[in-house]
Amino acid sequence: MIKPSYARTWSIPAATLLGALALTGCANMGKAPTTKLPVPDAYANLVDARGADRGRVDIFKDGSGLRLELVARGFPAGTYGMHVHATGRCDAPKFTTAGPHWNPTGAQHGRENPMGAHHGDLPNLTVEPDTIGRATLQLVGTRLTGDGAMLDADGAAFVIHAGPDDMKTDPSGNSGDRIACGVIMPAPAA
Repeated sequence: MIKPSYARTWSIPAATLLGALALTGCANMGKAPTTKLPVPDAYANLVDARGADRGRVDIFKDGSGLRLELVARGFPAGTYGMHVHATGRCDAPKFTTAGPHWNPTGAQHGRENPMGAHHGDLPNLTVEPDTIGRATLQLVGTRLTGDGAMLDADGAAFVIHAGPDDMKTDPSGNSGDRIACGVIMPAPAA
């Protein structure tokens, strides 16, 4: 029987093959992963009244508006109101310089209010015991820049409150003191 010329039998000792694979693995050790994380269009570094790091919000433009990715650190277990506020200032200790909720359409407060909700209304953040608070929030029909956008002439801030938002009481949902705040900033160009 005649074998075609392209048919070959390769004989590589197993130890040689394993050694080559091990060296390949070692060559890649210590290198950063090649997967790049998406760069946000804007962000806010959250701090408490003492200036301690309390997390970060990354803001991304998408086809329906804005997507906010929140990581909240150092909060005890509980439920917290969150809002986008109308002014890009976070002067401690009470963060009142962040102004009222961002409300470019003049609506009332609350996702359960028949006269609401305004653009700054967000769902509550629930932090489980011994965890970091995380949330993905979608602001449909909103813009980061331009007429009526989040980042207008005086900017905007992201605020976490001491208690839960009741989702209906105008103007703030009875969510209590402002306990963490971050000025929303455009992300630097990549």
